[in-house]
Amino acid sequence: MSGQSLLVPGKISPTRPVPASIPRPEYVGKDAPTPYTGPEVQDAETIEKMRIAGRIAAQAMAEAAKLIAPGVTTDELDRVAHEFMCDHGAYPSTLGYRGFPKSLCSSLNEVICHGIPDSTVLKDGDIVNLDVTAYLDGVHGDNNATYLCGDVDEESTLLVERTREALNRAIKAVKPGRQINIIGRVIESYAKRFGYGVVRDFTGHGINSSFHSGLIVPHYDSPHHTTDIKPGMTFTIEPMLTLGSHDYDMWDDGWTVVTKDRKRTAQFEHTLVVTDTGAEILTLP
Repeated sequence: MSGQSLLVPGKISPTRPVPASIPRPEYVGKDAPTPYTGPEVQDAETIEKMRIAGRIAAQAMAEAAKLIAPGVTTDELDRVAHEFMCDHGAYPSTLGYRGFPKSLCSSLNEVICHGIPDSTVLKDGDIVNLDVTAYLDGVHGDNNATYLCGDVDEESTLLVERTREALNRAIKAVKPGRQINIIGRVIESYAKRFGYGVVRDFTGHGINSSFHSGLIVPHYDSPHHTTDIKPGMTFTIEPMLTLGSHDYDMWDDGWTVVTKDRKRTAQFEHTLVVTDTGAEILTLP
């Protein structure tokens, strides 16, 4: 693997404004969101709204990813996604969620998740995860992907490709009547082929009018998560695989999660709705 230096926090730019005409999620300006008490199964109208929000989130992520190259800051990626969502009438869901200061998460190399965009400059050989969620018409659409920056070493490239494949396999495993732990069982069995760690403490989640509904979608084989999968359920699958241990440390910012052994990690995510026969991806550009 690349012998590049480990990441350190950069300078965070001022909060980007959102036009007053764009509705905010209820948690903006609060310490925490109001706990969700509604159903995990959504009606057709809500699912259609999520399809639109998910499309905008996917498009915003794709627009930001176009800029990934050595010399670009993660703050610039945030600016592009922020402006895209606002231009399409959507609110960036992460902005103000439990105090998070930016409109996407940018997690490089050893950062598992929740990296804060800042003055950090992308370097040749980095791997870059972007996590973008859009709030529109009262619902959220959440997705992420890991991208290659310049000339990336083979070990890291394979980690990225296989993490994407782990997500694809997990989506295919979603069937009504199965328990939700089938998702983690499929991911972990695939990751073990290559000796990868599977992050356990950060999971997929239910999503709808709530950013995180309370439903937990583990990415490891967990006998304790036995919720039955039902048509109309909406949730994310977002496996995080590592080149080493699944153990982690957190930076003093209270958000940035890094592998304890500082080895690289990759992640991919889609928001899904369960159909009568499987799952439909709601975060397609």
